[in-house]
Amino acid sequence: MPNPKRKHTRSRRDSRRAANWKLDGVPLSKDKDGRWHRPHTVSADGFYNGVLVRPPKTKKKAGENPEGGEQQG
Repeated sequence: MPNPKRKHTRSRRDSRRAANWKLDGVPLSKDKDGRWHRPHTVSADGFYNGVLVRPPKTKKKAGENPEGGEQQG
């Protein structure tokens, strides 16, 4: 079993480890409206690859019940 002949200094060890920590930035793509988004994800307006895959969210009015039943009063 091979063993190190000499002890490596902390600075040598740390400089070796420091060379591999950098990460590239998040890649971004522009959609047809010119907004930036992450690739291979559905954009905020519900489009993926130019096709509407999720209908846009609509805001509920204050009086509407999310379950669809009658209002309690």
